Amino acid sequence: MPPHPKRKHSSGRRDRRRAHDALTPPNVVACANCGAKIAAYTVCPQCGYYDGRKVFEPKKKQAKK
Repeated sequence: MPPHPKRKHSSGRRDRRRAHDALTPPNVVACANCGAKIAAYTVCPQCGYYDGRKVFEPKKKQAKK
């Protein structure tokens, strides 16, 4: 048989335990080249720039026919 608590934990004890469970929003910054919102310290997927340098050429979107 698994152990069970002898007494009910109070709501204050429960809430203090849950105080560190909140999620933080991702750190989003504007790309210095094109202004798109991207995650910090990542290559911009829209323009392909990182830290003022061209890292790759982004793929062109094809029009659907």
